[in-house]
Amino acid sequence: MTPVSPFRSRRHGGAWLLLLLLALSGVYGWWSIGRPVALPDAPSTRIGCVSYAPFREPGDSPLDPNAFISRQRINADLRLLSRRFDCVRTYSQGQGLSAVPEIARRYGMKVLMGIWLDRDTKANARQIRQGIAVARKYPEALRGVVVGNEVLLRGELSPAALAGYLQRVRAAVRVPVTYADVWEYWLRHPELAASVDYITIHILPYWEDRPVSPAHAVDHVATVYARVQRAFPGRRIMIGETGWPSEGRTRQAASASVVNEARYVRGFLRYAATADIPYNLIEAFDQPWKRAQEGTAGGYWGIFDAAGRPKFAMQGPVTEDFRWWLGWLAGACGAAVFGMAGIWRRRWQARRGWVALTLAGFASGCALAWQWRQMWFACRDLWEWTLSVAVCALALGTALLLMRKVAAQLAGTSLKASLPNWLRLSWLFMLAYYGLLLVFDGRYRDYPLGLFALPSAGYALVGWLSKQRDLRMPLLEERFLAGVLCVLAVIVVIQEAGLSLTAWLWLLLNLGLALPVLSGWWQLRRGRILQPQ
Repeated sequence: MTPVSPFRSRRHGGAWLLLLLLALSGVYGWWSIGRPVALPDAPSTRIGCVSYAPFREPGDSPLDPNAFISRQRINADLRLLSRRFDCVRTYSQGQGLSAVPEIARRYGMKVLMGIWLDRDTKANARQIRQGIAVARKYPEALRGVVVGNEVLLRGELSPAALAGYLQRVRAAVRVPVTYADVWEYWLRHPELAASVDYITIHILPYWEDRPVSPAHAVDHVATVYARVQRAFPGRRIMIGETGWPSEGRTRQAASASVVNEARYVRGFLRYAATADIPYNLIEAFDQPWKRAQEGTAGGYWGIFDAAGRPKFAMQGPVTEDFRWWLGWLAGACGAAVFGMAGIWRRRWQARRGWVALTLAGFASGCALAWQWRQMWFACRDLWEWTLSVAVCALALGTALLLMRKVAAQLAGTSLKASLPNWLRLSWLFMLAYYGLLLVFDGRYRDYPLGLFALPSAGYALVGWLSKQRDLRMPLLEERFLAGVLCVLAVIVVIQEAGLSLTAWLWLLLNLGLALPVLSGWWQLRRGRILQPQ
């Protein structure tokens, strides 16, 4: 019997440990989003006010100048919302939304009626005329008129121009008039307070320049509200937008999830009831069109999903995903697929090879299912779906090739077929390219962890188990990309202030793909082995 070298024993032990950890991560990851999470209850199932935009069906968008929402759809929406909310806030008079006050009145609801302003003076004039007409016709249905929404934040009007619009509406209607913007902009332009009947501020802890974790988000809101009160003593101040997204990228310690949305909404409602402050939550329904502007998170601020189903209850435990078991099922399918791939031209007879393939297949199936879940929420059109599915297929094929090699080595033999150079170079390029996007344009980008986990873990295992005589000099392009993506991944962690577990996992994936390249180059450069001529 041939003795096993200490080097080989240590290397094999490390590889087995990594395979086991990857499989257990798949088990735990899916179980964690399926377990009920106990949260404090909201003080009531009724909610004071909620932002209402009816653009929730495929293809709907307020950015489409020809879009129009029928009275029938608005009526159905408000009938549903009236069961949970006392008031709705709108943002525009166009595209059929001027009918909201009349329809809301039927269901005993009040309206914070919005008049949309931007840099188009002609469109602003139309909005003002129509808003004044509706406010005069249905004053009893209105809780207030919101003239302009975050127009200073977008830099589309000067404070003086905005004040002129506010004064015009205020002089023409008999209901309170306000302007709504992120709280910092009210502190920057306190002169606007003279043009409104009350101040409306937006406080969104997830979108702050320094994002706030769900555990501290309500305290942040209370601190900001008190700060604005001190800046405008004696003035009535309303929180016009606050909420939390149920999907999307993690921003430092601010993680988007259904559980965190429920945690924040329930906690905020308890605070609002205790402090007795007027408020409006954002928003009633998920808005798929917002994903084009604000990434995945932008489309998932609704208390109801786009189909009109509530995402969570106001009392009792909350579950992130009731279909969590599909992740385990995907893992089992992955194990079966990898096992069948091992039958093809296998070079081992030992049980160890099959166990290695089973563990790798289960982990790969769980990871791809995780990526598929992310794609379900993020992909907006056929092109994005096609591209995402194609890259997932490439990741699966790459993992199959790599894990057959790993399984053979763990079984005590090896596969003669070498891995194509272009394949690793392609993954290095894709990972470096996405790293550039995260560093320079990452505010709205998700982390595709499930996708890159397959090639990164596979190449890390192959590199770990490779003997010195099997090493080849990496291409110059490979060495360059490996160095670049490591630097980019470190920058991502720094940008997230080291608070995001997702960013740390992203760094690990980058290292898993880059280190075998850099290590092989370093060993060959130092002359530890002789290259065959």
